[in-house]
Amino acid sequence: MTAMSTAPRFQRGQMAAFIGGQGVIKNYQLEAGSWAYVIEMEMGPEPEIGRVGCETTVCLFETDLTLLD
Repeated sequence: MTAMSTAPRFQRGQMAAFIGGQGVIKNYQLEAGSWAYVIEMEMGPEPEIGRVGCETTVCLFETDLTLLD
């Protein structure tokens, strides 16, 4: 087994896009030889019932992400 020496392509705080939306990278970690990222999606308009916190947080692999400018 070889050690993973490649640094992650994206960093915390960067905006990233993926199929289904976009959001801010909150965290990342190496999983099974690939970088997995925790993405907090942008919030839409506030619903009538209010909001408790972030709408959606997703975990995606590096190959699923594109960096936004």
